[in-house]
Amino acid sequence: MTTQTQQADVAIVGAGIVGLAHALAAARRGLRVVVFEQHTHAVGASVQNFGLVWPIGQPAGHLHNRAMRSRAIWLEVCQQAQLWHAASGSLHLLYHADEEAVALEYLETSAESHALGRTMLTPAEVSAKSPAVQAEGLRSALWSPTEINVDPRQAIRTLPQWLTAAYGVQFQFGTAVQAIHAPHLETAAGQWQAAQIIVCSGTHFESLYPALYAASGLQRCKLQMLRTAPQPAGWQLGAALCAGLTLLHYGAFRPCTSLAPLRERLQAELPFYIEEGIHVLLSQTSLGELTIGDHHEYAWSHDPFSRENVDAAILAYLHQFAVLPQPTIAERWVGIYPILRGQSELVLHPAAGVTIVNGLGGAGMTLSFGLAEEIVAAL
Repeated sequence: MTTQTQQADVAIVGAGIVGLAHALAAARRGLRVVVFEQHTHAVGASVQNFGLVWPIGQPAGHLHNRAMRSRAIWLEVCQQAQLWHAASGSLHLLYHADEEAVALEYLETSAESHALGRTMLTPAEVSAKSPAVQAEGLRSALWSPTEINVDPRQAIRTLPQWLTAAYGVQFQFGTAVQAIHAPHLETAAGQWQAAQIIVCSGTHFESLYPALYAASGLQRCKLQMLRTAPQPAGWQLGAALCAGLTLLHYGAFRPCTSLAPLRERLQAELPFYIEEGIHVLLSQTSLGELTIGDHHEYAWSHDPFSRENVDAAILAYLHQFAVLPQPTIAERWVGIYPILRGQSELVLHPAAGVTIVNGLGGAGMTLSFGLAEEIVAAL
C-alpha cells in the first residue's frame, strides 16, 4: 500500500520564533504553509529568554531597520492574536561618568535615535519611568521608547493557534523531520512535498545537514536566567532596566570610541562579569513576575548545570541598580540558543528549494519577523 504524499507550498522545520515568523511571512503572501515541530510544543531558545523586543541593541543601518520592522509586526500580531505585551521602552541606568559618556556619544552619532525619541533623562525624570530604579548615585539614564516586552511562554504557545485560525497554517507538533530530499520531506508522520523548505531548527541543528552546520562556525550560547515570584498586586516595573555592563554587550554601542575606557574600567573592577559575559536586564511578565539575566558562555556543546556563582553575580549587579518589592526567586533555568558570532544570522541554501535560517543568537525576538519577510520575499 502506497502512502499518499501530502503537499504544501512552504514547509517549515521548527516552531520557535524564527519558524513562526517565516510561517507568518509566507502565509501573508497567500501560500499554503505547514510547520513541523519535533516536540509537542516549542521548548527551545524562544521560551528560555526574556521575550524582549530590543531594537536599541541593534547597530545603525539594516539591522536596526529590521528590528524596527519586526517591532511593527509584533504590535500587529499582538493586537490580532490578543497577546499580552507592554510597549514599556527601556532605561540604561548610568551611575558612572564613563557610562554616561558612551550613552551621550551614542545619541550624538545616531541620527535615527533622535527621530525615535531616544534621549537622556535626569534622575528625577527616570523615577517617572520605573519605581524600581536605585536612585542613589544615579547620574542619568538613556531612555528609549522602542522596546516591547512580550511573554515568550504565552506568545510561542498562542501564535500557532492564531496562525491556524487566521491563515490556515498547518502545524505538525510531535513530528520530527527525518530527512529532506527537496522537494520532499520524510517525517515521522509520513512524506510531504513542498516547493520551498525552510529549516529553522534552532539548537537542534545537527539532525539535518550536519556537515554544513559543522563548517559554518555556529555555536551554542548557554545562559542562566532567574524569575521572581509575582510582585505585589498592581506594582509595575515600567521600562525594562539595565545598566553599564549592557553597553558592552550590544552592537549598537560598539562604534563609540568612549566604550574602550569603560571596558577597561569594568575589566579591572568586575573581571568575573567580563569573563562570564554577564550583563543584567530586568523585565516583567504578564503575571507580574520579574525576569532577570543573564550570562553568555559559548561552545559547541554545554553541560546542563547552572552555577550558583553566576546567579549570585547577576543578582548582586541587579541590586546595584534596582530595588524590588518582592525579590524572592521562584525559578532558575539554563537556556541555550544558537549563535554565529560576528554575524547577525546564518542563512544557507544547501539545495534548490531549501533555505536554512539559524544563528540569530539572543536577538530572535527582536529580528525574526523582519528577517522572515526578507527571506520569504527572496524565495
